[in-house]
Amino acid sequence: MGNCHTVGPNEALVVSGGCSDTKTYVVGGWSWAWWLISDIQRITLEIMTLQPKCDDVETAEGVAITVTGVAQVKVMTDNELLGYACEQFLGKSVAEIKSVILQTLEGHLRSILGTLTVEQIYQDRDRFAKLVREVASPDVGRMGIEILSFTIKDVYDKVEYLSSLGKTQTAAVQRDADIGVAEAERDAGIKEADCKKEMMDIKFQADTKMADSKRELEMQKASFNQEVNTKKAEAQLAYELQAAKEQQKIRLEEIEIEVVQRKKQITIEEKEIVRMDKELIATVKRPAEAEAYKIEQLAEGQKMKKVLTAQAEAEKIRCIGEAEAGSIEVVGKAEAEKMRLKAAAYLQYGEAAQTALVLEALPKIAAKVAAPLARVNEIVIMSGDSSHVTSEVTRLLAELPVSVNALTGVDMLKMPFLQQLTGQQSQTAI
Repeated sequence: MGNCHTVGPNEALVVSGGCSDTKTYVVGGWSWAWWLISDIQRITLEIMTLQPKCDDVETAEGVAITVTGVAQVKVMTDNELLGYACEQFLGKSVAEIKSVILQTLEGHLRSILGTLTVEQIYQDRDRFAKLVREVASPDVGRMGIEILSFTIKDVYDKVEYLSSLGKTQTAAVQRDADIGVAEAERDAGIKEADCKKEMMDIKFQADTKMADSKRELEMQKASFNQEVNTKKAEAQLAYELQAAKEQQKIRLEEIEIEVVQRKKQITIEEKEIVRMDKELIATVKRPAEAEAYKIEQLAEGQKMKKVLTAQAEAEKIRCIGEAEAGSIEVVGKAEAEKMRLKAAAYLQYGEAAQTALVLEALPKIAAKVAAPLARVNEIVIMSGDSSHVTSEVTRLLAELPVSVNALTGVDMLKMPFLQQLTGQQSQTAI
């Protein structure tokens, strides 16, 4: 049985033992290990910061100085180099690893300090640090360690050599600076005078040239202004002409637009007139025609109603009259027979007695004839001529003696009284 072991990217896992004599190195991964027979160890891969320091180390000139530096180192991850590091440091703590590397760096630092002067160390620290890194890298590399960086932090001494060196250098620099300032001031004065002279000459020449240039400039400006004004005037005239042409085109377009609008407005007005005409026809004319047609049909209906009513009443009256006439005729015949017998009896009375009998019978005959007419509410005579009505009445009166003769057997036209009356009417009519 076994377990699975994992490590992050800042550690290396070393698995040894088991069925094989080889070691397994795992960085940022996992590995299987058997219980009791496999050995699991870890080694850090993080950066380790070291501060090597060499106290009172004599340089090539015998000056004792103290140097401190800062180094960044780490275990390399290549399998072979990682194996070297595991051989050297596996099972050790980080502090122990730092101590070993620190002693190695300090040893190389001391050896290199003995080959250099104080000036070389102090003035070119980067070259010194690079030299230390180059010399120490092979040794720490065989331990599986990589020097990432090495810098000199501080250099000092207890006999004030560096400060004296600084003072001497400072004095020399100050002296050279004073001499340089004096020479510079001298040279500056001479140069200033020469420069002033040259400046004045150049100024006079420049003023002359400036005057000539100014005059030429003014002349050119005047010429340019004239040309510019001419071009401006031409451009202005061309612009105004073009603007007038464009304005004319715009006006023509506007006129065309107005014409099109007027045509459309006329078309719309014509359509509106047609619409209003149709609306008037639909709302006024058609209803008026319908109303007139309705009134006409109602009048025609009323007329037909009256005509049919009159015809019906006339037919009714005719039928009633025929029935009553038949009845009267029978009665009349009976009466006539009666009267004939009476007449035969009355022949002996003479003409006066006959006239009296006729006049006595006339009211009764008239009552019998007029009896059906008493039940008539309205008599319509279908004729538009008033003279025709008069002739009809005259005709009825003329037929009365004939009817009396048929009913009574008495000829009224032979009666002297009626002849005399008829003659007077004829004369009056004439």
